[in-house]
Amino acid sequence: MKPVNIYALTRLKNPELLSKLERQMSGRGRFMKIRGWEIEGLALFCERLMPCCKDVCAMTFYFSYTMSKLGKEFDLLRISDDRIVNIELKSGGVPDEAIRNQLIQNRYYLSTLGKPVYYYTFISSRDRLVRLSNSGKLVESNFEELGFLLDGQEGIFEGDIEDLFKEDKYLISPITDPGRFLRKEYFLTFQQRDIKKQILKNISAGSWQGFTGLPGTGKTILLYDIAMNLSCKTSVCIFHFGSHRKELEQLNDRLKRIDFYYCDKDAFPDVLRSYSVIFIDEGHLMKEAAFLKISEYSRLWGAPVIISYDNVDCVSESERLGTGASLFEKLDDFRGYKLTNKIRLNSELSYFLRTLFSSSKIYKRDYPHVSVSYGNDLNEAMNLIRYYEKEGFVFIWDKSLGTDHDRYESFPGEVNVRLESGMVTGKEFDRVVMLIDASFYYDESGYLRNTESEKKAENARIMNLFHGLSRAKKKIALVIMDNYELMERVYQILQKA
Repeated sequence: MKPVNIYALTRLKNPELLSKLERQMSGRGRFMKIRGWEIEGLALFCERLMPCCKDVCAMTFYFSYTMSKLGKEFDLLRISDDRIVNIELKSGGVPDEAIRNQLIQNRYYLSTLGKPVYYYTFISSRDRLVRLSNSGKLVESNFEELGFLLDGQEGIFEGDIEDLFKEDKYLISPITDPGRFLRKEYFLTFQQRDIKKQILKNISAGSWQGFTGLPGTGKTILLYDIAMNLSCKTSVCIFHFGSHRKELEQLNDRLKRIDFYYCDKDAFPDVLRSYSVIFIDEGHLMKEAAFLKISEYSRLWGAPVIISYDNVDCVSESERLGTGASLFEKLDDFRGYKLTNKIRLNSELSYFLRTLFSSSKIYKRDYPHVSVSYGNDLNEAMNLIRYYEKEGFVFIWDKSLGTDHDRYESFPGEVNVRLESGMVTGKEFDRVVMLIDASFYYDESGYLRNTESEKKAENARIMNLFHGLSRAKKKIALVIMDNYELMERVYQILQKA
């Protein structure tokens, strides 16, 4: 999205024509619905700025920009080498506290750009301009002050604003990046904040609440954020099922307000003290013995339980990674929430995975960051994987491939970063490559299936593939081995025409 000339934009009064002009100037992928009061407010803003700036007629702003992953919108942004100016437009009837809260929220999101930011709100019905002070107070301002600030900007950025808001600036994992988590260098989406609000509102002694969603929807960061919030007031602990024992030990060393208990697959740690709130991470991997023990702790301590877990039947109802969900979801008082917005993957990779696992509907679009290669046998496939490793891809292997890891290690590469699919939960990588063998096929309904999973339910081949590929933030590579039919179907996805 590019900046627009707001003076030229406001010369039109017809909303339909104005919307067309805005799209042409900004390069936005859709037509904006611009309301009448917004047109009037923006026109008055330009009029009031005219006597106070050198050349308002040539001044450009990013207009109504929304951070795609977080759903956060800014009315006007002007970005230069030395500073950023943010102006929000209101028609009137908005309390000062609401205006202040919005500007403080804007400060929270724009802080990642690493530049001084100036925050203003223009209330058109009252011809009033206010700004947020450094101390977080709302103070009266004037257009002479704003004009001087805008005229002083040097090196105006006029490129695609999305280039400034890369995912790695605000999407982190508290497990693999504890430093940024402890410094609060992360954001919650509107959906995450809403679920957090509901959980805190409904929390009570002995209650069970949880949230689920596909990989990449932000379950881990939401759980840890709520735990951090409550740990300021009371004692909390986190039971973590699954992998990342070393990472949890590091986080435990640095974060003294929360006690961590790592839970092995078939063992549950002894807890020698009581807590006011119990958190469970990767709850879908919890076995019945652990569930019963935590239930006992909850009753004894009067502690509410908050769980994050994977919605593991989203790809295939038969592909279950554990029994935990079936244990706590059936509780009479369990209150569940669902995260649906995928924040780790960019839209291209998200569409590709959606289509790969269910090709009944193919999205006709480009996939420049998806690569597919073919090997006739394991030797050729591993040669290709070594090539991708040299290109910076992380090879995530599936131990259920009908062979063990030693067979893969007999093909050592110069860059030997190979991870088991079950050990990557909560981690992200810029580039991921995975192997698809002859046991994968599409059923009559267009869903990706696996013959080995059908013979042995705990194999979970489909979900291992899905969880591995969804770790990618920027690029995905598939090496298809001895499966021409699948190769043809995948290339149907990749080719628009």
